[in-house]
Amino acid sequence: METYLLDWFKILNDYAIAFSVLVNILISVLGIVPSFFITAVNIKFFGFENGLLISIIGEAFGAIVSFFLYRKGMKKLLNKKRIKNKYVTKLTKSKGIEAFFMIIALRILPFIPSGIVTLAGAISKVGIINYSVASTIGKIPSLVIEAYSIQQVLIWNWKGKAILCLFSLFIIWLIFSKRRSKHISNQLQ
Repeated sequence: METYLLDWFKILNDYAIAFSVLVNILISVLGIVPSFFITAVNIKFFGFENGLLISIIGEAFGAIVSFFLYRKGMKKLLNKKRIKNKYVTKLTKSKGIEAFFMIIALRILPFIPSGIVTLAGAISKVGIINYSVASTIGKIPSLVIEAYSIQQVLIWNWKGKAILCLFSLFIIWLIFSKRRSKHISNQLQ
């Protein structure tokens, strides 16, 4: 996928930034596709600083467009009881400054999918301006970490190897802890 996008960036040259932002918007609207690959392509094609800035802009616009679309369409169809995370559920019921800071916090946390935060924000009482600002502020730290990690993996020095190793261990831990908690809950029933 990255090679395919890099080829498109090369073809579009002067329009590569707009294309990158459009891809980010599409990823955000879909809500289930991870965006790290477009961040990687942005860093490869534009360099670290410019690639990071373009990724931040793309993710910000993606979150805003998704919020608007979700609020218009999904709010009517969504059963609020499907959301199981207590913080995301709390966001759906919050408004004002409380919602603002919850969006920032949920965006910073790497284990809550972006699409879920956007959907929760869309069905909450938060306004689009507050959502847009909070979402962008919350995405910046995670994107900086993501971009730095990607850069280290791309140059593949000891830091990149350590990041990849830690990420792999984290994934393994998540899988085993989830299985363990399911096993324990099944035994308790």
